[in-house]
Amino acid sequence: MRSSSLLHLLAATSYVRAQVPTPGEDGKYTISSSSIRAQFIPYGATLTNLFVKDKDGKDVDVVLGYEDLAEYPEDPGHPVYNSIPGRYVNRIGHGKYSIDNNTYTTELNDGTNTLHSGTNNWSYRTWNVTAATNDSITFTVRDEPNSSKGMPGLVLANVTYSVNGDRWDIKMDAVSPGVKSPLMLTQHTYFNLDAYRNPDTVKIWNHTLYMPYSKRYLVADDGALPTGEIATAAADSINDFASAPDMLLGHAQTLPGFSSNCGGGGACEGYNGYFLIDDAPADAVVVALASPFSGIKAELRTDQPGVVIYTCNWFDGTGNLKSTQGTDKNTKVVRSSCVAIEAQDYVDGINHPEWGRRDAQITGPGKTYSWKSSWTFTNL
Repeated sequence: MRSSSLLHLLAATSYVRAQVPTPGEDGKYTISSSSIRAQFIPYGATLTNLFVKDKDGKDVDVVLGYEDLAEYPEDPGHPVYNSIPGRYVNRIGHGKYSIDNNTYTTELNDGTNTLHSGTNNWSYRTWNVTAATNDSITFTVRDEPNSSKGMPGLVLANVTYSVNGDRWDIKMDAVSPGVKSPLMLTQHTYFNLDAYRNPDTVKIWNHTLYMPYSKRYLVADDGALPTGEIATAAADSINDFASAPDMLLGHAQTLPGFSSNCGGGGACEGYNGYFLIDDAPADAVVVALASPFSGIKAELRTDQPGVVIYTCNWFDGTGNLKSTQGTDKNTKVVRSSCVAIEAQDYVDGINHPEWGRRDAQITGPGKTYSWKSSWTFTNL
């Protein structure tokens, strides 16, 4: 890594906050383009609202979140609404990993595993706003050694969100200048492209999902931890979203095993797993999510080798929708009513050298971690 890159991150993540941009009266930072309006808060570098055009040209807020910004740090469920968890996202098996023959122990906050680095991960942190314009905003975080248990060394990171026309871009960079450390990030975005306004259903199963380069997936145990096996989905099987365009997210609802497909002691219906992206051309659309009701189509491009698909099984219907969503009848976030799509590296790859992903998931002196994705919003 060039010294100038390190100096840039050090400056961006310092506590010297001259000329810090200020949010609007609603406490949010807003960026906009001709067809997108996105709003953010420093807590978790979180996207709170994402307005895109539906088939009638009306603005629709297509991501989940809270109406009251105070709920982001206060909700004990902490679903990681549209924020940046880290420094190592998703699961670390049994709360242990090794680097250079040193074994590190991490917080067990998801049964016998670590999820998103524990309960002080970056989605719990208030990031610094270091730049903001009408169409872009940059957040930075300084993660001190062991701020999350078992995470060695100082890590400096930033995320820049920008919009242009119908495209939302996300770019992250991070360094661990002192020692080698796990480093794997994502934008944990939750979608309902109908904004809970479909009178027939609030469930996500009426959306379509197409992942043409993702025939393979990581087999996981009952706790959503990969076993090490990589499987290939047969056409029309539960985990098949590659064999044909415009498959319903709920296409396999009647198949045996769907109601327990994501574990949880047989209580997790749908999806909470990792799909590999194989042999995708540069800048190819690797995920296409769409809703016939709203007519909105969201297309993901990413430099990551796969995506996590989570269909919101664990939402219990007690959480309120934002005022920008729902109807007089639909006011709650109920089970299986949204989908989180998280571009990232292989889940728990740090503990599976056979996959060949450890080098990409460990960053140290002389290396810069980078992550880049974009969402394009059009109409069917």
